[in-house]
Amino acid sequence: MLASGNSSSHPVFFILLGIPGLENYQFWIAFPLCAMYLVAIVGNFITLHIIRTDHTLHEPMYLFLAMLAITDLALSSSTQPKMLAILWFHAHEIEYHACLIQVFFIHSFSSVESGLLMAMALDRYVAICFPLHHSTILTPTVVGKLGAAVMMRGLLWVSPFCIMVSRMPFCNNHVIAQSYCEHMAVLKLVCADTRVNRAYGLFAAFSVVGFDIIVISISYVMILRTVLGLPSDEAQFKAFGTCASHICVILAFYIPALFTFLTHRFGHHVPRVVHIMFANFYLLVPPMLNPIIYGVRTKQIRDRVIQGCCGKDP
Repeated sequence: MLASGNSSSHPVFFILLGIPGLENYQFWIAFPLCAMYLVAIVGNFITLHIIRTDHTLHEPMYLFLAMLAITDLALSSSTQPKMLAILWFHAHEIEYHACLIQVFFIHSFSSVESGLLMAMALDRYVAICFPLHHSTILTPTVVGKLGAAVMMRGLLWVSPFCIMVSRMPFCNNHVIAQSYCEHMAVLKLVCADTRVNRAYGLFAAFSVVGFDIIVISISYVMILRTVLGLPSDEAQFKAFGTCASHICVILAFYIPALFTFLTHRFGHHVPRVVHIMFANFYLLVPPMLNPIIYGVRTKQIRDRVIQGCCGKDP
């Protein structure tokens, strides 16, 4: 069923299939996905609570970590409730505008997460290469401006292709063969020339992720040069230890994200079930792992968690 507008016609709703090829197992697959989502929600809320209540953690690294936790909550919550409803209750329909909102949230907050990882790399670079000037370079005002810039970039870069898709006519096929609405999946249902949309999607992805990866790489090259120049092995080990959590988070985010992005456009021989499972994990694994990684690797957060659970100082 189509709804007509001045410039385009669009379906009233789309059909999300969930995980095609694993229909008989979808009910059971939902349980580990639900457990991962709960870990992500609880872990990120605990991280936010600890950073908010402990004034000694109001430093650039932890302020960026709080922004990352908020982003992870938004990113995982934009898809997981609907995904679980599909897998458990066969609620396959998603309203047209709700689908476009989901596209906007997924891509904008993915961009924000990438930008925050870049900002955290800059924080580590300044902390290790210019330790005496760290607090004067990355003041709370500068941290806030960096966070605002990353957020605005995500909103401004993603909005155009959401607007372009909303103005295009759709074919009679309203079935999206995955668990959530994603730009390329929705674009495949359009009955018009989508080359401009695809080109802008590539430009937005490579300009955001490409820029962030370049900045992260340069930051860690400079960090490596500085660390290798330290006089003692103990100092080198301590400096590397401060970066280990961030490197783990970077790998957990970019590996599934790049796999999902590239297979959507070029991976025609990748089995669909593999692509869909990676697409699901891409939006769920980083939000789940980030608070665990920082909780285990960061002494201040680990101590506060132990203190809260055991009721005594660690």
